[in-house]
Amino acid sequence: MGVEARELIMSERRVTGLSAAVIADLVAELGPVWQARRDAELADRPRRRAVGAGAKYKLVFVDRLLATLVHLRHAVTHDILACWFGVDRSTITRAIGEIRPLLADRGCRIEGGLRLRTLADVIAHLGATGQTALMDATEIRVRRPSAHRGGRSRFISGKSRINAMKALVLTDERGQLLFCGEVRAGSVADITQARDAGLVDLLADTIDLQILADAGYQGLAAQTYGQVVTPPRKRRGKHLEHLQWLMAHHEAALFAYSSARIPVEHGIAHLKNWRALARHHTRRDNLPDTIRAAAGLLTDQQATQHTKALALHTAKT
Repeated sequence: MGVEARELIMSERRVTGLSAAVIADLVAELGPVWQARRDAELADRPRRRAVGAGAKYKLVFVDRLLATLVHLRHAVTHDILACWFGVDRSTITRAIGEIRPLLADRGCRIEGGLRLRTLADVIAHLGATGQTALMDATEIRVRRPSAHRGGRSRFISGKSRINAMKALVLTDERGQLLFCGEVRAGSVADITQARDAGLVDLLADTIDLQILADAGYQGLAAQTYGQVVTPPRKRRGKHLEHLQWLMAHHEAALFAYSSARIPVEHGIAHLKNWRALARHHTRRDNLPDTIRAAAGLLTDQQATQHTKALALHTAKT
């Protein structure tokens, strides 16, 4: 790809979903890591000639990163990217397979430039800052396993009736992503996914930490000593007047709870703007890395926008 085309992709945010500043930071951060891994792979096997001899890369690291970003943002097929970058399809497939894990390992960025990579990091951050978190699960449609393979029913979601996989999502009270991962098959219940992720054990070491969740997580409140909060339940009254008052009180409480929990839905909606997560067409094994990579890139862009807005507000005042 020529220099002009590369600059055009980096300057147009609609192509990658990221500003030029964020992409430049990614190149500076991931370039040395990618090169170190390549050198280690080349030096780890018997060789007849020195490292660096032979044919050179047709796709440099910057183009590999840009191809991966375009694929995640718009779910562009590898064939189209190969035509766009002037290489073979296998080169694009190999490039995305190398860059996507690097993006996934970065985790979600929060204020101060810190990164939360695991659920344990998130719980420790919430316990140290005293923030309230919002928790939910999001489903991503995937291809159905072949007929001759077993376990086809594992991916059928009982809620949406589609073949899907689901990811556990935690955000802060503003909808800023803190964690996105622990991907499970669509047939797994939300509460089972949270338990398998070790949430109950992690909350056993915290005090007065609150995580707002929907009705799918009822039962975790007792296991976490009330640290996981679920919607208020209905109460029954014996008399009509008492029943009407209870129903009105329940509706008001449910509305207030939903209003407090709605930012996590907004955070998931922003995450689904990365079209690779609207419907996953490639191998299901790659979906966990795709989800974590998109979440990390989204938080990078949001952190950059927040920094610019804060600087502009400071300049005006």
